Amino acid sequence: MRDHFMMMAAYNRWCNERIYDAAARLSDADYRADLGAFFKSVHGTLNHILVGDRVWLSRFTRSGPVPTALNEILYDDFDGLSAARREEDGRIAAYVERLDWDNFQSILHYRALSRPDEVSLPLVTALHHFFNHQTYHRGQVTALLTRLNGASPPIDLLYYALETGDGLRPT
Repeated sequence: MRDHFMMMAAYNRWCNERIYDAAARLSDADYRADLGAFFKSVHGTLNHILVGDRVWLSRFTRSGPVPTALNEILYDDFDGLSAARREEDGRIAAYVERLDWDNFQSILHYRALSRPDEVSLPLVTALHHFFNHQTYHRGQVTALLTRLNGASPPIDLLYYALETGDGLRPT
């Protein structure tokens, strides 16, 4: 199971590198344009993905920065956001690498940002949600990039597996 989540962490990093490379080629006006996405712009959506990652990593590790709102702009500049993204991808990989069988059998308890009640769910379910959340919102970014540039980098898991060989061998 750990191998699967380690692959997901590596895939996450691979996708983010491609998305950020494409976003870096946008004009500032296009990068910040409100295009009607949940978090308005490429900039807002990339910030939200980082917000989500920080919220979940703080739940998993009980450490690290904790944003206070899902639409919080953590970094107003692209370079700061990009550097923070790379750092967070490293934190994700390091966290997953430390997991063992007992961790995967555990129950995660946390409080949601949007409501005060405590939530309890299997860590495995939370990890699946964590990686799915990133994929979901990166899909929105690829739609915005396609709208702005006419194309977006392919980031399907299959492309990652074929390019890197990761996930092509049974574990």
